[in-house]
Amino acid sequence: MPSATINPGTSPVTLINVFTVEPGKQDELVQILSEATEKAMKRLPGFVSANIHKSLDGTRVVNYAQWRSKDDFEAMVKHPEVAPHMKAAGAIAKFEPHLYAVAAVHTV
Repeated sequence: MPSATINPGTSPVTLINVFTVEPGKQDELVQILSEATEKAMKRLPGFVSANIHKSLDGTRVVNYAQWRSKDDFEAMVKHPEVAPHMKAAGAIAKFEPHLYAVAAVHTV
């Protein structure tokens, strides 16, 4: 399976999903998202990678994930195996998913 690719262009598409959570629930949310990735997401067509980050202040979790295409991402959202995981995440956090294309990359 390919790893995360960060290059300008339209493929793969990048999901950046910022979750707001109570500090005592941050690790639980990370576990829910990791389990969702292992049990559902990575088995679906078009999955490329998922990277889960937690803020140092304990109030945010960010899922930086890549899908081969917008259509693959939209099919994942509708997949019945995904719903229970998103319901569990929604029970302890507010979130706002958006799809992005890489516009520029700067390195040393």
